[in-house]
Amino acid sequence: MRLFVAARHAQSTLNVEGRVNGDPGRPVGLTELGREEARQLGIQIANIPFEGCFHTRFSRTKETAALALAGRKVPFETEPLLDDIDVGDFDGAPVEEYREWKHSHARRERFPGGESLDDAAARYAQGWRRVLETAHAAVLIVCHEIPLRYALNGANGSDSLDGPIHELRNAAPYLFTEATLERAVEGIEALTAKAA
Repeated sequence: MRLFVAARHAQSTLNVEGRVNGDPGRPVGLTELGREEARQLGIQIANIPFEGCFHTRFSRTKETAALALAGRKVPFETEPLLDDIDVGDFDGAPVEEYREWKHSHARRERFPGGESLDDAAARYAQGWRRVLETAHAAVLIVCHEIPLRYALNGANGSDSLDGPIHELRNAAPYLFTEATLERAVEGIEALTAKAA
């Protein structure tokens, strides 16, 4: 049985500041608590013989993965399709401003200077499918809350990408088999097509 362990990155400095970041070129490191969360993730997954690790282009995901897999020879691969949502002009803005705009606009509408939630969902489905295409038997994926939330809700057959699972803890491992990750992709694709 193939195993896919996915985790949101550990606590970042912008998590503490309550700001959003959708630009992978902006360096955002982990807090001291975040570094400890990443090390604790490593303890939880220490006995899984990972053959590969995917992270996004954001430094906080790579740093989390490096701390969680410290001392292990696991090859890393960047998967930009699982990057956080490109929030365009909202990059660096308070979370409340981002959420206010998001809740007052349709999912198909792009963030000013960025992408739409529907565009991001379609990209996430492609990213998870790319992860499925790897030949590895056990894979760690460190990404962001939204692509992981969409995968969990898609796998559970939810009628919404945003629920019932909504807020995810930093650096907590979520396990998927090949079949459940495939179901997640199909769920994301179905809900995105329905929205369109």
